Amino acid sequence: MTFEAVSRAAATIAARTGRPSHRVAVVLGSGLSSYAESLPGAIHVPYGEIPGFPVPRVEGHAGSLHSADLGGPVMILAGRVHTYEGWELAEVVFAVRTAVASGCTTVVLTNAAGGAGDGMTPGDLVLIRDHINLTGRSPLLGPNDDRLGPRFPDMSEVYSAELRALAHRVGERVGVSLREGVYAWFLGPSYETPAEVQMARRLGADLVGMSSVPEAVAVRHMGGRVLGLSLVTNLAAGISPTPLSHEEVTATAAEARGRFHRLFDALLPELAGP
Repeated sequence: MTFEAVSRAAATIAARTGRPSHRVAVVLGSGLSSYAESLPGAIHVPYGEIPGFPVPRVEGHAGSLHSADLGGPVMILAGRVHTYEGWELAEVVFAVRTAVASGCTTVVLTNAAGGAGDGMTPGDLVLIRDHINLTGRSPLLGPNDDRLGPRFPDMSEVYSAELRALAHRVGERVGVSLREGVYAWFLGPSYETPAEVQMARRLGADLVGMSSVPEAVAVRHMGGRVLGLSLVTNLAAGISPTPLSHEEVTATAAEARGRFHRLFDALLPELAGP
């Protein structure tokens, strides 16, 4: 992936949406893509029509960009690709890099996650406070293009404390409870073993999942702000009394849809407005 490729994709989005730039981007995780369909007057662009955009192959990830005016221009990325599908990390983060190149100073990353911390229950909405990368991989490996960001970006505050505080205030206003936790990134696609979950817990993780971390790193590399939100769709292995399945993930996401929509209907105008 090159600066030129990201710039071409951003130019295509501007041309297709009629909006020269966007202020906020939202990546919708497993089972959450329906939010994009709820936005009135949104302009729809399939990923396959944007140069360089990889198209998701996983159920629950739609693979389309939606542009909406929510007090300011907002880019909704309905679906993402994952490393476990065989994509290179440069491809995994291409969409969020394009979002930042399109003017998005704030990127909201959502995902479905397993609950590993004490008291986590399916249906919880959890703001990501920090992450642990357990894959040994980074989207910043290889030659660095200084036009995208510095060789050694600071990661002392990947997930903005200011944005988390705003999300809490909005959540209280609309009656949506939010927790906070640390997210551990596993490669997947198999779910974590009970021993791996216990390892993650002892390292300080409250959530386990297979996405978001490389995107967060890439956004911070380019100077954007990140707000991370996990929907706990199942208890992690060794904590859950039943075997894990993708069907459980999508079912829990469907049950939480109302709270998720209510939160984002109130939050996105706060992020996108003047």
